Amino acid sequence: MRRGRRELRQKNYSRNLLFLGGGFLLLIILIFVITLVIYNNKLKNSTYSTLTAEKIAELVPNEIEGSDEKIEQASTDIGKTIEDAINTMEKNIEEKESENKIEEVNTENIASTQIITEKTTNNEEPIVTKDPEFSIPVEGEIMRDFAKDTLIYSETLDEWLTHLGIDIKADRTTVVKSAEKGKITAIKNDPRYGLTVIIEHVNGFKTVYSNLLTTEFVSEGEEVEKGQSIGTVGNSASFEICDEPHLHFEILKDDVNVDPTIYCK
Repeated sequence: MRRGRRELRQKNYSRNLLFLGGGFLLLIILIFVITLVIYNNKLKNSTYSTLTAEKIAELVPNEIEGSDEKIEQASTDIGKTIEDAINTMEKNIEEKESENKIEEVNTENIASTQIITEKTTNNEEPIVTKDPEFSIPVEGEIMRDFAKDTLIYSETLDEWLTHLGIDIKADRTTVVKSAEKGKITAIKNDPRYGLTVIIEHVNGFKTVYSNLLTTEFVSEGEEVEKGQSIGTVGNSASFEICDEPHLHFEILKDDVNVDPTIYCK
Protein backbone atom coordinates (compact mmCIF):
# COMPACT_ATOMS: atom_id res chain seq x y z
CA MET A 1 0.00 0.00 0.00
CA ARG A 2 2.87 2.36 0.88
CA ARG A 3 4.51 1.47 -2.38
CA GLY A 4 1.35 2.43 -4.26
CA ARG A 5 1.18 5.82 -2.57
CA ARG A 6 4.85 6.43 -3.33
CA GLU A 7 4.29 5.66 -7.02
CA LEU A 8 1.24 7.98 -7.14
CA ARG A 9 3.25 10.85 -5.63
CA GLN A 10 5.99 10.28 -8.20
CA LYS A 11 3.49 10.37 -11.06
CA ASN A 12 1.94 13.63 -9.77
CA TYR A 13 5.39 15.15 -9.37
CA SER A 14 6.39 14.18 -12.92
CA ARG A 15 3.15 15.60 -14.34
CA ASN A 16 3.56 18.88 -12.43
CA LEU A 17 7.15 19.14 -13.61
CA LEU A 18 6.05 18.58 -17.21
CA PHE A 19 3.35 21.31 -16.98
CA LEU A 20 5.86 23.73 -15.42
CA GLY A 21 8.40 23.11 -18.17
CA GLY A 22 5.79 23.56 -20.90
CA GLY A 23 4.56 26.81 -19.37
CA PHE A 24 8.09 28.15 -19.13
CA LEU A 25 8.75 27.28 -22.79
CA LEU A 26 5.51 28.98 -23.87
CA LEU A 27 6.50 32.12 -21.94
CA ILE A 28 9.84 32.26 -23.73
CA ILE A 29 8.16 31.96 -27.16
CA LEU A 30 5.66 34.72 -26.28
CA ILE A 31 8.47 37.06 -25.16
CA PHE A 32 10.33 36.37 -28.44
CA VAL A 33 7.27 37.16 -30.56
CA ILE A 34 6.55 40.43 -28.70
CA THR A 35 10.19 41.49 -29.06
CA LEU A 36 10.12 40.74 -32.80
CA VAL A 37 6.91 42.79 -33.33
CA ILE A 38 8.31 45.80 -31.42
CA TYR A 39 11.55 45.63 -33.41
CA ASN A 40 9.70 45.57 -36.75
CA ASN A 41 7.54 48.58 -35.80
CA LYS A 42 10.61 50.57 -34.79
CA LEU A 43 12.33 49.59 -38.03
CA LYS A 44 9.34 50.79 -40.14
CA ASN A 45 9.11 54.09 -38.23
CA SER A 46 12.83 54.64 -38.63
CA THR A 47 12.67 53.94 -42.38
CA TYR A 48 9.64 56.21 -42.82
CA SER A 49 11.37 59.02 -40.93
CA THR A 50 14.51 58.58 -43.01
CA LEU A 51 12.58 58.62 -46.28
CA THR A 52 10.53 61.63 -45.23
CA ALA A 53 13.65 63.49 -44.21
CA GLU A 54 15.37 62.60 -47.47
CA LYS A 55 12.42 63.81 -49.54
CA ILE A 56 12.26 67.08 -47.58
CA ALA A 57 16.02 67.52 -47.97
CA GLU A 58 15.67 67.15 -51.77
CA LEU A 59 13.00 69.85 -51.86
CA VAL A 60 14.88 72.31 -49.61
CA PRO A 61 17.66 74.30 -51.40
CA ASN A 62 21.27 73.89 -50.14
CA GLU A 63 21.64 77.58 -49.43
CA ILE A 64 19.21 77.51 -46.51
CA GLU A 65 21.03 74.84 -44.49
CA GLY A 66 21.72 75.88 -40.89
CA SER A 67 18.96 78.47 -40.71
CA ASP A 68 15.75 77.60 -38.88
CA GLU A 69 13.88 80.57 -40.32
CA LYS A 70 14.93 79.70 -43.86
CA ILE A 71 13.98 76.06 -43.37
CA GLU A 72 10.58 77.10 -42.11
CA GLN A 73 10.17 79.46 -45.08
CA ALA A 74 11.23 76.69 -47.47
CA SER A 75 8.65 74.32 -45.94
CA THR A 76 6.00 76.98 -46.44
CA ASP A 77 7.08 77.50 -50.06
CA ILE A 78 6.98 73.75 -50.70
CA GLY A 79 3.48 73.58 -49.24
CA LYS A 80 2.37 76.43 -51.49
CA THR A 81 3.97 74.79 -54.53
CA ILE A 82 2.11 71.53 -53.87
CA GLU A 83 -1.15 73.39 -53.29
CA ASP A 84 -0.66 75.35 -56.52
CA ALA A 85 -0.01 72.12 -58.41
CA ILE A 86 -3.19 70.54 -57.04
CA ASN A 87 -5.21 73.65 -57.92
CA THR A 88 -3.74 73.62 -61.45
CA MET A 89 -4.64 69.96 -61.88
CA GLU A 90 -8.22 70.57 -60.69
CA LYS A 91 -8.52 73.54 -63.04
CA ASN A 92 -7.29 71.47 -65.98
CA ILE A 93 -9.78 68.71 -65.15
CA GLU A 94 -12.64 71.23 -64.99
CA GLU A 95 -11.61 72.75 -68.33
CA LYS A 96 -11.43 69.29 -69.91
CA GLU A 97 -14.91 68.40 -68.63
CA SER A 98 -16.27 71.71 -69.98
CA GLU A 99 -14.73 70.98 -73.38
CA ASN A 100 -16.28 67.50 -73.42
CA LYS A 101 -19.71 68.91 -72.55
CA ILE A 102 -19.39 71.50 -75.32
CA GLU A 103 -18.45 68.77 -77.80
CA GLU A 104 -21.46 66.66 -76.73
CA VAL A 105 -23.80 69.64 -77.15
CA ASN A 106 -22.33 70.39 -80.57
CA THR A 107 -22.74 66.74 -81.60
CA GLU A 108 -26.39 66.76 -80.48
CA ASN A 109 -26.99 70.00 -82.36
CA ILE A 110 -25.43 68.54 -85.52
CA ALA A 111 -27.58 65.40 -85.21
CA SER A 112 -30.70 67.50 -84.67
CA THR A 113 -29.82 69.63 -87.67
CA GLN A 114 -29.36 66.52 -89.80
CA ILE A 115 -32.74 65.17 -88.71
CA ILE A 116 -34.44 68.49 -89.45
CA THR A 117 -32.67 68.67 -92.81
CA GLU A 118 -33.76 65.14 -93.67
CA LYS A 119 -37.33 65.89 -92.68
CA THR A 120 -37.24 69.10 -94.72
CA THR A 121 -35.59 67.43 -97.72
CA ASN A 122 -37.76 64.31 -97.58
CA ASN A 123 -40.99 66.15 -96.98
CA GLU A 124 -43.09 63.24 -98.14
CA GLU A 125 -46.29 62.03 -96.55
CA PRO A 126 -46.37 58.34 -95.54
CA ILE A 127 -47.77 56.08 -98.21
CA VAL A 128 -51.18 54.72 -97.24
CA THR A 129 -52.31 51.61 -99.06
CA LYS A 130 -56.02 51.68 -99.76
CA ASP A 131 -58.19 48.63 -99.35
CA PRO A 132 -58.80 46.80 -102.63
CA GLU A 133 -62.03 47.39 -104.52
CA PHE A 134 -63.29 43.98 -105.56
CA SER A 135 -65.44 43.19 -108.56
CA ILE A 136 -67.82 40.26 -109.05
CA PRO A 137 -65.69 37.39 -110.48
CA VAL A 138 -68.52 36.06 -112.64
CA GLU A 139 -71.80 37.53 -113.85
CA GLY A 140 -74.91 35.83 -112.49
CA GLU A 141 -77.61 35.67 -109.87
CA ILE A 142 -76.65 35.18 -106.18
CA MET A 143 -78.42 31.90 -105.40
CA ARG A 144 -77.16 31.59 -101.79
CA ASP A 145 -76.21 34.53 -99.53
CA PHE A 146 -73.46 34.97 -96.96
CA ALA A 147 -74.67 33.55 -93.62
CA LYS A 148 -72.10 33.65 -90.84
CA ASP A 149 -74.45 34.35 -87.93
CA THR A 150 -77.49 32.54 -89.29
CA LEU A 151 -78.19 29.10 -90.78
CA ILE A 152 -79.09 28.19 -94.37
CA TYR A 153 -80.63 24.90 -95.43
CA SER A 154 -78.38 22.62 -97.52
CA GLU A 155 -80.22 20.30 -99.90
CA THR A 156 -77.09 18.23 -100.41
CA LEU A 157 -76.49 17.58 -96.70
CA ASP A 158 -80.16 17.92 -95.70
CA GLU A 159 -79.33 20.12 -92.72
CA TRP A 160 -79.01 23.76 -91.67
CA LEU A 161 -75.49 25.19 -91.91
CA THR A 162 -73.62 28.48 -91.93
CA HIS A 163 -72.42 29.75 -95.31
CA LEU A 164 -69.19 31.79 -95.33
CA GLY A 165 -69.40 32.98 -98.91
CA ILE A 166 -71.88 33.65 -101.70
CA ASP A 167 -72.93 31.27 -104.48
CA ILE A 168 -73.16 32.97 -107.89
CA LYS A 169 -75.22 31.05 -110.46
CA ALA A 170 -73.41 30.54 -113.78
CA ASP A 171 -73.34 28.02 -116.60
CA ARG A 172 -70.78 25.28 -116.56
CA THR A 173 -67.42 26.32 -118.16
CA THR A 174 -68.18 30.04 -117.61
CA VAL A 175 -64.87 31.88 -117.22
CA VAL A 176 -64.09 33.05 -113.65
CA LYS A 177 -62.02 36.24 -113.31
CA SER A 178 -59.86 37.60 -110.51
CA ALA A 179 -61.83 40.06 -108.36
CA GLU A 180 -58.69 42.16 -107.73
CA LYS A 181 -54.96 42.02 -108.50
CA GLY A 182 -52.90 39.87 -106.19
CA LYS A 183 -50.83 36.71 -105.86
CA ILE A 184 -52.13 33.16 -106.13
CA THR A 185 -51.10 31.44 -102.90
CA ALA A 186 -52.89 28.11 -103.36
CA ILE A 187 -54.61 25.92 -105.96
CA LYS A 188 -56.13 22.90 -104.23
CA ASN A 189 -58.93 20.37 -104.25
CA ASP A 190 -60.90 21.19 -101.10
CA PRO A 191 -62.81 18.16 -99.68
CA ARG A 192 -65.90 20.32 -99.11
CA TYR A 193 -65.89 22.94 -101.89
CA GLY A 194 -63.97 21.15 -104.64
CA LEU A 195 -61.34 22.71 -106.93
CA THR A 196 -60.33 26.00 -105.31
CA VAL A 197 -58.07 28.99 -106.08
CA ILE A 198 -56.92 31.38 -103.29
CA ILE A 199 -55.55 34.85 -104.11
CA GLU A 200 -53.81 37.08 -101.56
CA HIS A 201 -54.30 40.87 -101.82
CA VAL A 202 -53.03 43.95 -99.96
CA ASN A 203 -54.03 44.92 -96.41
CA GLY A 204 -54.68 41.35 -95.30
CA PHE A 205 -57.41 40.53 -97.83
CA LYS A 206 -57.88 37.14 -99.55
CA THR A 207 -60.37 35.90 -102.11
CA VAL A 208 -61.44 32.26 -102.50
CA TYR A 209 -62.91 30.81 -105.74
CA SER A 210 -64.40 27.31 -105.30
CA ASN A 211 -66.54 24.70 -107.12
CA LEU A 212 -64.38 25.17 -110.24
CA LEU A 213 -64.11 22.88 -113.23
CA THR A 214 -60.59 23.86 -114.36
CA THR A 215 -57.70 26.14 -113.30
CA GLU A 216 -55.40 25.76 -116.31
CA PHE A 217 -55.17 29.53 -116.84
CA VAL A 218 -52.96 30.17 -113.78
CA SER A 219 -50.37 28.53 -111.53
CA GLU A 220 -49.55 28.76 -107.84
CA GLY A 221 -47.29 31.72 -106.97
CA GLU A 222 -48.33 33.72 -110.04
CA GLU A 223 -49.15 37.43 -109.87
CA VAL A 224 -52.54 38.16 -111.46
CA GLU A 225 -54.28 41.36 -112.48
CA LYS A 226 -57.84 42.39 -111.78
CA GLY A 227 -60.19 40.74 -114.32
CA GLN A 228 -57.63 38.08 -115.34
CA SER A 229 -59.07 34.63 -116.09
CA ILE A 230 -58.25 32.09 -113.38
CA GLY A 231 -60.62 29.17 -114.10
CA THR A 232 -64.06 28.01 -115.17
CA VAL A 233 -67.29 27.28 -113.30
CA GLY A 234 -67.94 23.63 -112.52
CA ASN A 235 -69.72 21.40 -110.04
CA SER A 236 -66.89 19.91 -107.95
CA ALA A 237 -68.06 20.92 -104.44
CA SER A 238 -69.21 17.82 -102.55
CA PHE A 239 -71.13 19.98 -100.03
CA GLU A 240 -73.12 21.62 -102.87
CA ILE A 241 -73.31 18.80 -105.43
CA CYS A 242 -77.12 18.96 -105.58
CA ASP A 243 -77.09 22.67 -106.48
CA GLU A 244 -77.00 24.08 -110.01
CA PRO A 245 -73.56 25.01 -111.44
CA HIS A 246 -72.26 28.06 -109.64
CA LEU A 247 -69.17 29.77 -108.23
CA HIS A 248 -68.68 29.63 -104.47
CA PHE A 249 -66.91 32.95 -103.70
CA GLU A 250 -65.45 34.12 -100.35
CA ILE A 251 -63.60 37.22 -99.10
CA LEU A 252 -61.45 37.15 -95.96
CA LYS A 253 -59.98 40.08 -94.03
CA ASP A 254 -57.08 39.05 -91.75
CA ASP A 255 -58.25 35.41 -92.12
CA VAL A 256 -61.81 36.25 -91.01
CA ASN A 257 -64.67 35.72 -93.47
CA VAL A 258 -66.62 38.85 -94.38
CA ASP A 259 -69.68 39.42 -96.57
CA PRO A 260 -68.46 39.68 -100.20
CA THR A 261 -71.41 41.84 -101.22
CA ILE A 262 -70.14 44.63 -98.94
CA TYR A 263 -66.72 44.79 -100.63
CA CYS A 264 -67.67 44.10 -104.26
CA LYS A 265 -68.44 47.15 -106.40
